[in-house]
Amino acid sequence: MSRFFAKLEIIAGSILLAVITALVFIAAVMRFAGHPLIWSVDLAQLLFIWLCFFGAAKAMRERSHLGVDFLTRRLAPRLRLILETAMTLLFAAFFLVLAREGYKLTVLNKERLFGDSGLSYAWVTIAVPAGCLLLLGSMTTNLIEAWRGSISRGRYIYSRKTSPVEAGEIEDI
Repeated sequence: MSRFFAKLEIIAGSILLAVITALVFIAAVMRFAGHPLIWSVDLAQLLFIWLCFFGAAKAMRERSHLGVDFLTRRLAPRLRLILETAMTLLFAAFFLVLAREGYKLTVLNKERLFGDSGLSYAWVTIAVPAGCLLLLGSMTTNLIEAWRGSISRGRYIYSRKTSPVEAGEIEDI
């Protein structure tokens, strides 16, 4: 199931990036031609907000977020897993509160218009609860994998066993 969501995140992110790129290009050409598309900037910003959340969820799923694990790398594997689990529960509580408050904000902004686009501002604010739920899903997947024994293969909740350079994924410069 997590592979399905991972593919869905990639597809959605790719589509959003392509649309943003095309939208900004068309807007620049139209502005140069003397016919600016006033709504294009608003729509590009809206799509970028959603793209950021899809990218954050993908990075969380792949354990690619920046982090400082100088101290946690020195802990025994079981202790490190317990510490990361506690952090995950804390983050989960934060994301759930943020999702609830973001939903309330979305309901309040239903009638408000987003710039000159004519779209409801709720499309912007609903990205926060949706993104929090995506991140929560990624963290939960990582937590389950870590507790199912992936720790013996060096898989933790937040950090990769090796860096991408050490794993041969990226050439060392």
